[in-house]
Amino acid sequence: MDTARLLDTFFDLVRIDSPSRHEAQVAAYCADRLKALGCTVRIDATEEATGSDTGNIIAHLPGTVSGHIALSAHMDCVSPCCGVEPVVDSGVVRSAGDTVLGADDKAGISAILEALEAVVADGRPRPAITVVFTVCEELSLLGSGALEADLFDGTVPCFVFDADGAPGSIVLGAPFHYTLRATFLGCAAHAGVEPENGVSAIQMAAEAIASMHLGRLDECTTANIGMVEGGREVNIVPDSCSLAGECRSLYEDRVNAVRDRMTEALTKAAEKFEGSVDIDWRLDYPGVLIDKADEIVEKLFSAARAAGLEPQTTVSGGGADANLLSTKGAKAVTLGIGMTAFHSLDEHIAIADIEGTERFIEAIIAEFAD
Repeated sequence: MDTARLLDTFFDLVRIDSPSRHEAQVAAYCADRLKALGCTVRIDATEEATGSDTGNIIAHLPGTVSGHIALSAHMDCVSPCCGVEPVVDSGVVRSAGDTVLGADDKAGISAILEALEAVVADGRPRPAITVVFTVCEELSLLGSGALEADLFDGTVPCFVFDADGAPGSIVLGAPFHYTLRATFLGCAAHAGVEPENGVSAIQMAAEAIASMHLGRLDECTTANIGMVEGGREVNIVPDSCSLAGECRSLYEDRVNAVRDRMTEALTKAAEKFEGSVDIDWRLDYPGVLIDKADEIVEKLFSAARAAGLEPQTTVSGGGADANLLSTKGAKAVTLGIGMTAFHSLDEHIAIADIEGTERFIEAIIAEFAD
């Protein structure tokens, strides 16, 4: 590992503006680096599906021994992410301004690129390596969702470097995630002259929300109503009110049960006030649940120890590209990279964790070189 080159790559990447749907410059940077390593590189034609100004990067580095693995990270960042200027303080990288840093997920990209540089330069044995850098991950995984269905053959281990937790952390479970959009329709009336002739859509929404069980429902299931919008003026009984929410669980039967209960609460509220409700549920991504005894986990434990890291397993309440890469024929696992306070202006990452992630990737490549 060339530590200076690794940090230069990370700083280069975080300085490139790449909010979701505007990843073209990062894609060009990564494509050039991958081509220089001897990879065949293509950018898929998913712009129409995602709304991005570029497609996903899919690169392939031929192996020198048998075996095949995939390495993945995403190119977009949550806002505000334009004009990032990284600064280092006591071995920790932060943003100097009022932006996120972009360690989510440019630390993952940087570690992958440096690991490939080191392995290729040293001529070490390696399996065939597919690199997938996605767009629009922060928009409910739009980029990975748009990838071709048969990208992998069902046997390829795919390692997604996009989680908090120290390098060596292995995410065994990530949830099924449903998003809800609902609109209540009532009847408008003058609130001071004839309120009895109105049907309040806001009241229906309030009744529905009050009857829902929200928050943490069990150790692996959550539900939330995150947005409510309705009404026109204070003197009009509101005839329309929209709300949006979600439910998640590691287990399909549990998330389906929560979804059904939320639907029932919405329907009953509309019936109670003699209004109506239009309900739309969308499965953003399916869950992932990996057995700790799975061979892929055993190999990751071995690689973590070889890299001088402490392997540990965890489950996540959030999704990552692994949720959808698992539907594209990959055996996908999300791994921690040490990013902290991501999706906030306090986002930061220790240089030691970027280095640890890079060592982990080198060790994974060695572990899967048959």
